Amino acid sequence: MTTHEKTATGERADLLQTLDRHRGFLLQTVAGLTDEQAALRTTVSELCLGGIIKHVTGVETRWARFMVGGAAAMRSEPVDWAAEFRMEEGETLAGLIDAYGRTARRTDELVATLDLDASHPLPQAPWFEPGASWSVRRVLLHVIAEISQHAGHADIIREALDGAKTMG
Repeated sequence: MTTHEKTATGERADLLQTLDRHRGFLLQTVAGLTDEQAALRTTVSELCLGGIIKHVTGVETRWARFMVGGAAAMRSEPVDWAAEFRMEEGETLAGLIDAYGRTARRTDELVATLDLDASHPLPQAPWFEPGASWSVRRVLLHVIAEISQHAGHADIIREALDGAKTMG
């Protein structure tokens, strides 16, 4: 339980607890793995467990920037989409988990302090409705969905890796 979870009430507490729970499901999929195991692809996709942790970190980081400063802030740093889904030379699972922890703490701070009704226009992209805006609340719901979806992917990869069923 984070400091913010202990002090938050109502909707903020619900959001923080839900984020924490789904982050926990994701992190459970990499428990006890070596760097080599975390970098292995076990399906025909490019996904590996370390890459999923890295991707979710990037997604949550970008959406946190959006919550504070909108689309321009979200896109303020370039993204190497292909590299975001794999562990690169020199990356470690422990390092990726640490980076994810820092990102999670930053998001939790935003949940505790931002106006959940504040909104920004979404960036232009084929997958967003033109001219739509999202509130901080809506962004958090999206982040929770992203974490949950990727925790499911990670569970399948982990089961293919060593038979462990982390979510079932």
